[in-house]
Amino acid sequence: MTKTVARRRRAMGVAPLEGITGKEAAPFGWAPLIVLFLVGITDRIETSITSGALPLLQAEWGFSDTMGGMISTAPLIVGALMAIPAGVLADRFNRTALIALVVAIWSFITLGSALAPVFALFFLSRVLLGAADTIDNPASSSLLADYYPPKTRAKVFGWVRLTQYAGLAIGTIFGGVVGQAFGWRWAYACMVIPGLIVAYLCWRLREPVRGYLDEVLARDSDKPVPVPETDGRGTAVGSERPARIGTQLRYIWRIRTLRYVCGGLMCLSLGLQGILYWVPSLLNREFGLDPAEASLLSSMVGLLGVCAGAVFGGWLGGKLHGRVRGGRLLASAIGLLVGSLMLGIALSMDGLGMFIVFLGMSNFLTAIGIPNFFASMADVVQASSRGMSFAVLNFLVIGGSLGPVVVGAVSDANNGNLMLGMAALFPALLVAGLLVLLGRMHFDREAESVLAAAKPEPPAGEGTPAPD
Repeated sequence: MTKTVARRRRAMGVAPLEGITGKEAAPFGWAPLIVLFLVGITDRIETSITSGALPLLQAEWGFSDTMGGMISTAPLIVGALMAIPAGVLADRFNRTALIALVVAIWSFITLGSALAPVFALFFLSRVLLGAADTIDNPASSSLLADYYPPKTRAKVFGWVRLTQYAGLAIGTIFGGVVGQAFGWRWAYACMVIPGLIVAYLCWRLREPVRGYLDEVLARDSDKPVPVPETDGRGTAVGSERPARIGTQLRYIWRIRTLRYVCGGLMCLSLGLQGILYWVPSLLNREFGLDPAEASLLSSMVGLLGVCAGAVFGGWLGGKLHGRVRGGRLLASAIGLLVGSLMLGIALSMDGLGMFIVFLGMSNFLTAIGIPNFFASMADVVQASSRGMSFAVLNFLVIGGSLGPVVVGAVSDANNGNLMLGMAALFPALLVAGLLVLLGRMHFDREAESVLAAAKPEPPAGEGTPAPD
């Protein structure tokens, strides 16, 4: 009977009754990973429908490539402005309930996109969606760090973060195929019900105690430790409330690894988002594929390349973590530098086949860094400020949100040459690799300081002298 109860509790994202040691791969079970994966994949599919349906939208409303890029960029800019408030919410309120509410809201906003009678209202709905999307990201990342220990974090962050690119691929296919067969409005309308289902699953997920997993790891004991009760916000009963916003931001700024990783991820987002967003249109214009064919081919390249790279990166990061100095970030930097070279070769190809081959190789290599960036961030930031740290990251990657509009603007300035527009983002990937190499030098020291801070002080007379 006891074992049955323990399994049921684990399925809800709660530790088994006997407690945890922190050495398990999934102390709270795998349900949190599954639910947060569904949040990410549903979110990105809905957001990426526009990429596949873009030729159909332009045919109906006749806007320029620059405005086509703004459909993607404007929501991200608005989302960046919401980043710090999102971090405050993630560090101070129940994260699972917060994500459930946000997912439900953006499901209804998606319905507004489908019903928009004019382009202005459609554009407004996409901007509002950007604000809603941003709020769930810091909460989701903070939850993963409290559910899973460092040895598993690269893998779980890999699976959740690959949803950004898997969702891009699936959403692009969905937008192009469904849009061409039934009209672009149906592509958006079909996402409302799945979003509400995912919101319900988030509501059922149990909130973990903030930072308690770090404390258990710092004890370095094989004896299971019961997980304490929370006050409903993920904070252990009787523990201190989070520091003020200014104090949190000053603490985050002092973490050198975080500064370099944020800069690297900003440059990576600039390159990947700008290029992947425009690949369907490039295949349509340069190689004569219709919207459905273009969205399908480009999405398969993104799905196979980026998702395989993210999964491989999570595995590789877990293997190198603790064995090589800054192992996760070293793997990320090498992938970014070699992947950027593959992209340069792809953009020099005239034939469709070779373009696809080298683009897929570039996607795979650059994606190695995706899980390792986020896992490394979770390792070097104390639990009480993790939500804010991921919020700061969201704010800084506003540079990445400019990728689609940069490609569109360069294309407009050169008679619709999308190849040239994509080439303009090539240096961003090189810079990303160099920044991550610099961050690697500080990772081990700053990760150790987090565990040292989480270690509970022994009672007087047990290992330390009693205070005078």
